[in-house]
Amino acid sequence: MRQVRRILHATDFSRASTPALRWAIAMAKANRARLTVVHVMAPPALALPGEGYVSPTLYESLESSARAAAQKRLKVVVARARAAGVRASVLLLEGVPHELITRAARKADLLVIGTHGRSGLAKLFLGSVAGRLVAVAPCPVLTVRGR
Repeated sequence: MRQVRRILHATDFSRASTPALRWAIAMAKANRARLTVVHVMAPPALALPGEGYVSPTLYESLESSARAAAQKRLKVVVARARAAGVRASVLLLEGVPHELITRAARKADLLVIGTHGRSGLAKLFLGSVAGRLVAVAPCPVLTVRGR
């Protein structure tokens, strides 16, 4: 078994991510590993209802606001890890979550993610980022079910 020196924790800031963060911090402490916390933002226009036109100014404003909110939440997560004595950094990306997390995981020895535990139609229609990551990640993946 290879040594775990770099841990990547992917978060969507949901309640399902909180138990996974606890595991990521514990694993980083136990292995004296560096923890990178990654969040992937969806492009703002994709989050808007309808198919209306979004002006460049409105798009930039929405993107800037979403980025600032995500950075603020990432600071809180990283502060929690650092308070536990873990070397931690952040990575904020924009695009398709499972694709960008997979790419970021190329530099990691372990990926720690939360799962919502959806099943049936909810899983079918909403998909599962965790499921996709387990299938394609270039490193071992620890999934932690949220409560």
